[in-house]
Amino acid sequence: MNQFLINLDKWWITIKISWVKHTAYRLNFLLQILGPAIVFLFVKYNLWSAIYKGQPDLVIKGFNFQDMIQYHFWAFVVGLVAQGHGAWNLAEDIRMGRISSYLIYPFNFWEFHTASWISFQMIQIFITTVTLLIFKSMGIIQLPGSSLFIFGTVYTLFISCFWFSIQYLTGLISFWLEETWILRVSLNIVATFLSGAIIPLDLYPEALVKILNYTPFPYLSYYPIQIFMGKISSPMELSLGIAIIGIWTLALTYINHLIWKRGIKLYTAAGM
Repeated sequence: MNQFLINLDKWWITIKISWVKHTAYRLNFLLQILGPAIVFLFVKYNLWSAIYKGQPDLVIKGFNFQDMIQYHFWAFVVGLVAQGHGAWNLAEDIRMGRISSYLIYPFNFWEFHTASWISFQMIQIFITTVTLLIFKSMGIIQLPGSSLFIFGTVYTLFISCFWFSIQYLTGLISFWLEETWILRVSLNIVATFLSGAIIPLDLYPEALVKILNYTPFPYLSYYPIQIFMGKISSPMELSLGIAIIGIWTLALTYINHLIWKRGIKLYTAAGM
């Protein structure tokens, strides 16, 4: 029991330190809160307003203007919570030899980065909440029922675990590659396009959508958006998404464990 409390204290202290680092500069933190909402208004809202050209009766693949704005707003929210964290610090720690210190600390490498990620997620949830309140007060978006909203939020947090696992994987590849940013960027671009974060999957060719259904991509953006929009509500459909993302996250976690064990044998602290 004492060991558990000691480990819990380590996690809490690491989370607090990471929180302080992310919020140290007040102007930067303020821009983190206001920036996403402003970007959404000036880019997505104006873009689709131009496409629909003020025609409220125009329907594109089942989406009128209001539906399309709702879709992109929830895609924006899912992206804030699920995909905000990056793995560049992890890659730098390995490439620059900084993980040597973690090897002698009474706090494992993965524990430190996971605690830092939890801290970052707390900040992102706060920013997303403020964004929701801003757009709700402006009458731009409509919130779903409380049960769907809670489930959609929990599901989005599951997606963030998946993204952290896959970003952690790209970071560990730094044991073999000098730079991994190209890999991270390419992965994000492909996943963003195939997940329906840019445009709804309803606008994609049917043959492509059928293929994507055998991958985790639709469950990263399109699926949670449908939940928030109230288009997915049956218990079977809701549990399906959780199961798929959960299986992929567990698989990635195991792969990360294997890669770490192999990579640490090659580690020479060359950047020290």
